[in-house]
Amino acid sequence: MTQAKGPKKFPAIGKRKSAIARIWLTPGSGSILVNGREHPTYFGRETLRFIIHQPFDVTGTVGKFDVQANLIGGGLSSQAGALRHAISKALLQVNTDYRKPLRRAGLLTRDAREVERKKYGHRGARRRPQYSKR
Repeated sequence: MTQAKGPKKFPAIGKRKSAIARIWLTPGSGSILVNGREHPTYFGRETLRFIIHQPFDVTGTVGKFDVQANLIGGGLSSQAGALRHAISKALLQVNTDYRKPLRRAGLLTRDAREVERKKYGHRGARRRPQYSKR
């Protein structure tokens, strides 16, 4: 029994803070579906949409690939960062020549910064109660 050959899918996972993006990159017209919704309705701010399109701008592949993404965790900003990271990793699977421009733009490095935990005796991670001399 032979399976029907469809368009090649390039899966990737990207992370930022506590957000995780699982994507499938396929050759297409440039549509980006995020959790079943078009990306302009999911990401309302223009800066978030700019972040998502960065890997395509750097590699010169604007409008050549469709993205289907599942995002979980974090806020909108960290989800956009995770999606950018995943798209960059998927583009590497498409063509390894994209490594140099993506690396130069800093899109392949996972931003490892996490929220620092709250400490006891402090108001937050580092903020202390006000000192009273008397």
